[in-house]
Amino acid sequence: MHKLKIIYISYDGMTDPLGQSQVLPYLIGLSKFNIEIHLISFEKKDRFIKKRVDIELLTKNNNIFWYPLRYHQKPPVLSTIYDLWNLKNKAAEIISKNKISIVHCRSYISSLIGLSLKRKNGIPFLFDMRGFWADERIDGKIWNLSNPLFKIIYSFFKRKEKEFICESDYIVSLTDNAKNEILSWNLNCKKDINIQVIPCCADLEHFNSNKLNSKNLKEWQLNLGIEENDFVISYIGSLGTWYMMDEMMDLFKVVIEKIPNCKFLIITADNQAIAYQAAGKLNISKKSIIVTKAERNEVPYLIKLSKFSIFFIKPAYSKKASSPTKLAEILGMGVPVICNDRVGDVESIVEKGNVGFVLKEFNQEAYQAVLEKMMLFLSTSDPNAIANYANTYASLEDGISKYHHVYKHIVNTTNGDTTLL
Repeated sequence: MHKLKIIYISYDGMTDPLGQSQVLPYLIGLSKFNIEIHLISFEKKDRFIKKRVDIELLTKNNNIFWYPLRYHQKPPVLSTIYDLWNLKNKAAEIISKNKISIVHCRSYISSLIGLSLKRKNGIPFLFDMRGFWADERIDGKIWNLSNPLFKIIYSFFKRKEKEFICESDYIVSLTDNAKNEILSWNLNCKKDINIQVIPCCADLEHFNSNKLNSKNLKEWQLNLGIEENDFVISYIGSLGTWYMMDEMMDLFKVVIEKIPNCKFLIITADNQAIAYQAAGKLNISKKSIIVTKAERNEVPYLIKLSKFSIFFIKPAYSKKASSPTKLAEILGMGVPVICNDRVGDVESIVEKGNVGFVLKEFNQEAYQAVLEKMMLFLSTSDPNAIANYANTYASLEDGISKYHHVYKHIVNTTNGDTTLL
């Protein structure tokens, strides 16, 4: 059997938390299928210094060839063009030394090079789109269309989006919602569009209550000042752009009025002041709010301290394509959720699995109603059933298997060589 060689391009860094949770676990799994992976990523200086040795060891031990490039943030636009130039040169160097079968591109910026390599070198191109990236920049107010430069950039990437979809050999979407949206567009591609839905999966061996050390769990509880009879709810993740801290705090106020011994555990690396300011607006005591950061190996313990977890995400157009990793991680710990609708496939996932509740409105009446439902649910629900459900739709093994299937389809279709894989 010949070894399949791929270039995997990520504009996110492997020393970033996202790279460690949403890129490397997949690649490590795929490397076990006799696949040689050449990984190009862009690393931020501070994180690279801190985590470089760990990632080098991890990739080396799993036969992944890692080519970290320096990420440049300033000046805007020009820095990205410079990064693309470096990326193009590195990819060309790898191709000159290896018979590459597929270039696998994570999101849009990486795909600019993937499309170029397909056109120039005839290398099959996998568009792993992740989400509607250009529209996310608008919905998140990162790009303002009233600025002529951002309008030009947005139009450029929307044109490229169509080219990625029509010229790639396969597309990976995070949600069925996004897949259906794409298929509704009048793209007039010259060939069929192949789309595989692979949600953001979680390492459910890592997010597993049975793997927790009870002594460590108790230590976390004591260190955070959580009493035995405290009723804890949690939020995990970023606090800005998409995440609706004010609305989450509104819900918490309803909870604490019903359950005075309730505490809101917020697990984030972001500025703690954002959470405390949101609480202050509602006259919620700081004693009821716990904000802490955690390393990846610590997060399961913190999730498990809570009775249920909440997350509200801005329900913008681009969120049709979003798959919150936190959903699978929370459910993997056997903890139910309260979240909102119009975000990817979240509503159908939660309701199909009966693992929590989905808000359709952000108001006091909705908060009161959902709290009553959750309290009843907690009295009858089985944490093991919640964890088992996470495995049915978001296990890492299932995600790896689907990527492997996509690779096989591309190779068999474009090369006709079934001896690969």
